[in-house]
Amino acid sequence: MRVLLDECLPRKLKRELIGHDVRTTPEMGWASKRNGDLLHRAEGEFDVFLTVDRKLQHQQNLPAFNIAVIVLVAPGNTLLDLQPLMERVLQSLRTQNEEKHWSLAVEAKVD
Repeated sequence: MRVLLDECLPRKLKRELIGHDVRTTPEMGWASKRNGDLLHRAEGEFDVFLTVDRKLQHQQNLPAFNIAVIVLVAPGNTLLDLQPLMERVLQSLRTQNEEKHWSLAVEAKVD
């Protein structure tokens, strides 16, 4: 699958998405693009857009775009915060169906 990582995600997250063609928005020359413009550009070249922007679904009409959007919900946007979500992301990519929006969450471990 062709996956685009939002610029707010660490680029090292690409390593976690084994078996997929992953690019970052800066690699595509799309850094600092507004969400609507970014999704419009991405839908022609990518299958999935990964972000931590929880407001995206309220700011954009996601069903209007021909691209799946996965919103990663974690305590922060560091690699360590996001790694626990990657197995669920990979599973979602393997079983992608007609739904175009997933929200994945991870809870902080409590000792």
